[in-house]
Amino acid sequence: MGKFKIWLNKQIKHNKIKAKKESDTSFKDNFIFNFNVIYRVIQSLLLLMIVVFLLLGALGLGIGTGYFASLVADTNILTKAELDKDLNDYEQVSNLTYANGQQIASIKSDLLRTNVSSEEISPYLKSAIIATEDEYFEKHDGIVPKALIRAVISDMTGLGGSSGGSTLTQQLVKQQILTDDPTFKRKANEILLALRVEKFYSKDEIITTYLNVSPFGRNNKGQNIAGVEQAAQGIFGVSAKDLTLPQAAFIAGLPQSPISYSPYTNTGALKEDLQAGLDRKDFVLFSMYREKKISKKEYDEAVAVDLVAQFKPQESSETDQNGFLYHYILEEATNVLAKQLYTADGKKESDLDEAASDRYYELASRKLRRSGYTVQTTISESIYNEMQNAVANYGSIIDDGRGSQVETGSVLMENSTGKILGFIGGRDYATNQNNHAFDTRRSPGSTMKPILAYAPAIDTGLIGSETKLSNYPTKYSNGTPLTNYGGVSGNDFESVREALRKSDNIPVYYLYQKLLATADPKVYVQKMNLELSDNEIYHTESIPLGGTDYGLTVSEQTNAYATLANQGVYNEGYSIEKITDNAGNVIYQHQSSPTEVFSKATASIMNDMMREVVNSGTATAAKTQLSYLSTSLSSGDWVGKTGTSQTNGDYWFTASTPAVTLSSWIGYDDNTEMSAGNGKANMRLWAYIANAAYQSDPAVFGVDQRFTLDSSVIKSQVSDFTGEKNGNVTVDGTSIKVPGSTITSLFAKSGAIASQYKFGIGGTDAIYKSKWDSYLEAAKKTASDEKNATTPSTTPTAPQTDNKAAQDEPNDANNADNNNENDDANAD
Repeated sequence: MGKFKIWLNKQIKHNKIKAKKESDTSFKDNFIFNFNVIYRVIQSLLLLMIVVFLLLGALGLGIGTGYFASLVADTNILTKAELDKDLNDYEQVSNLTYANGQQIASIKSDLLRTNVSSEEISPYLKSAIIATEDEYFEKHDGIVPKALIRAVISDMTGLGGSSGGSTLTQQLVKQQILTDDPTFKRKANEILLALRVEKFYSKDEIITTYLNVSPFGRNNKGQNIAGVEQAAQGIFGVSAKDLTLPQAAFIAGLPQSPISYSPYTNTGALKEDLQAGLDRKDFVLFSMYREKKISKKEYDEAVAVDLVAQFKPQESSETDQNGFLYHYILEEATNVLAKQLYTADGKKESDLDEAASDRYYELASRKLRRSGYTVQTTISESIYNEMQNAVANYGSIIDDGRGSQVETGSVLMENSTGKILGFIGGRDYATNQNNHAFDTRRSPGSTMKPILAYAPAIDTGLIGSETKLSNYPTKYSNGTPLTNYGGVSGNDFESVREALRKSDNIPVYYLYQKLLATADPKVYVQKMNLELSDNEIYHTESIPLGGTDYGLTVSEQTNAYATLANQGVYNEGYSIEKITDNAGNVIYQHQSSPTEVFSKATASIMNDMMREVVNSGTATAAKTQLSYLSTSLSSGDWVGKTGTSQTNGDYWFTASTPAVTLSSWIGYDDNTEMSAGNGKANMRLWAYIANAAYQSDPAVFGVDQRFTLDSSVIKSQVSDFTGEKNGNVTVDGTSIKVPGSTITSLFAKSGAIASQYKFGIGGTDAIYKSKWDSYLEAAKKTASDEKNATTPSTTPTAPQTDNKAAQDEPNDANNADNNNENDDANAD
């Protein structure tokens, strides 16, 4: 029994071992089988994917090739001679003309360029450009496929930002041959032409040509420069072959965004902030080190150099004989073409950063000066020339004996179209190139009142022409007293018409505060393209008096007043009528886009009131001088407004007939105070300018036309005491008849309301109590006098404030907002 037990245990143990071995063998076999199955499936899938990928790749390649072929189908295959011509920028002369087709001037290239040979260019500069812009330059045949694919994917997906992809050869082609084709078409042509360039030119010829034609920003005279020789001479005062490593790196960084990275402004002065250009220089140096063009020691030493100390100081450029007209029209034409370019690329101005804006401007400038275009302007040859003669002959009347000329700016605009017929940019272009008609911004003073306060308030129905406004003493929210001209305040209410005629400040301050509470003035500002910030519109209390941060240009103000004279319809001022190529094809034609800003009723009411400003208000000096010079011109229906800024730094007068609007501004560029008499002197100068333009072309002034009230104007009969309807009003619990004579108040909406105890705008409880108490006391005295008199007499109305017009242009007395650096709250 014991032996059997031992045998049995051995058999059990043996069977377990055998079973374990069989189990292990079965698992191993199963694992190998399953692995083989999975491997074959994966292998089949991979083979399938490879086949599909190759098929799709072939299909994509075919489609891509076909698409590329379609993009370049109409591209001319340029010969080497043609490439020589295009790459070296041979130009056709473009011309600027007056409205009558007579030539103003030929457009000269404003780029200073001096071609140099390869030996005359620093090796540092060539290495810097290659390391930064095209690291594969020595290896590729004009394009780098992987870079192009990366760029295309980035463009199509919007991922990765702007990835570039252009070689130096492509950049050269893009700069010198291509312009405004749609993006993919331009890129395709760029590739084709780059390959063509590489076929005909050596690498050294390509890099030398690139460095000779590329724009490099400005020099120390403010002139635009191209080519490395002009860059080296104009920035560092050395030849291109003598540039040091850090100087070469700085210049090599400029072509990406020449104006942004340039150390100079357009006057040749060093920019206040040079960091962008210096950072770009450091990036170039790092690229050179990364590409092993320089050693670590050279890199460290170059970065440490104080390059700012090596920039040339500002110098004066040679006298420019072309003057204000040439440069203004050239700028406008370039802007027109730049807009065409970015619009064709599907972009809006708001989409462009500074670098992109610079790029489009440079393209437009090159296109304009080299394409044989004719730019026809709206400028009348005779009017423009006579305006210049007027300021030359009579400009001295605005000088106040301080040793320097008072500057001036003027614009004559056709109301119905926005055409600029003539302008005055300044006294003498040779001594002062600031264009005071279009570029400089100055405090508008009281000329702001009609366009920002009175017209919007009438348009919204807030007031009528005889609505009463408080002229009582008041203060701004910061405690600064607000006064009228001469530091005085009124002590009564006055009508809207009278407040405008006298140009009082307190009434319009109260009006604008009420307007802000009931409407949005920004709507009107935006429609007239006035550059005022939200902070100015909503938070600068002195804004209706001209207390702006930066001010308006003469052109902007002329445009706003032309809007009122054109029945409330705004047409943006323009000076480029059309641009044609040398075959007569129209490249650009101005298209008007009228915008209704004010209703016809509002515009006609404003013109009705502003007529009194000219005939019996603050602008009588202009009318008087005009009458002396030309009775026919003075017989025109002139409406307008004067303006004076704080401390008499600016004097304005802008006036319109139904046909045209003419403005005149005078002042020192440094805002120096002028004498009080200069306000009248400016109006006299305005009259001389108007008469000179009129004598050259009387028809444009429309002196036989008249402003009339539109049929939609509501004529309400109101009391001249309250400016509201006649009737009864309760005073101290007693109902009394509203005092005063009945007059007509003009409204654009709704009409007058019933007279209230708290009538008009701007009164306080104390003011109203005093006003009514004064009337009741006067009425009681009058009644007593009548009772005691032998001969009865008619009970008079309450005494009225003396409304005699100010002898000179009223002026804000105080600055309302000390946080505004140019807040001319003391404007008239």
